[in-house]
Amino acid sequence: MINRIILVGRAVRDAELRYTGSGAAVTRFRIAVDRPFTNQQGERETDFIDVVCWRKLAETVGAYVRKGRLVGVDGRLQIRTYEDANGVRRVQPEVVADRVSFLGPPARGAEEGGAEPDDVDFADDLGEVAAADEPPF
Repeated sequence: MINRIILVGRAVRDAELRYTGSGAAVTRFRIAVDRPFTNQQGERETDFIDVVCWRKLAETVGAYVRKGRLVGVDGRLQIRTYEDANGVRRVQPEVVADRVSFLGPPARGAEEGGAEPDDVDFADDLGEVAAADEPPF
């Protein structure tokens, strides 16, 4: 079986770095990905896709991905289910990134100083990410 997804898009907002109760770094961000065709009105539609990164990759992405930043994401599709505050079961599709590539110049307002990596790959740093009852946010 294959579960692989590769996307190129712009960050909709700054990446958000947090840590689980067990100390694992987790970063979430959303990218806007234009569809390769136009609709009946001749307009190009955009999909907004949630991305999650873990551990070292999460820390690097949290430091460099800012709103407007063009990134390439290589990972797998995951469908996460949870109950919201009202007890309603929710389904959340997201991409769990194995690799993030920083494409083009940093977005305005990105951190200054120090060289940023072009391509970040921590596929060998996967392992167990969190307990089932420990949601990342």
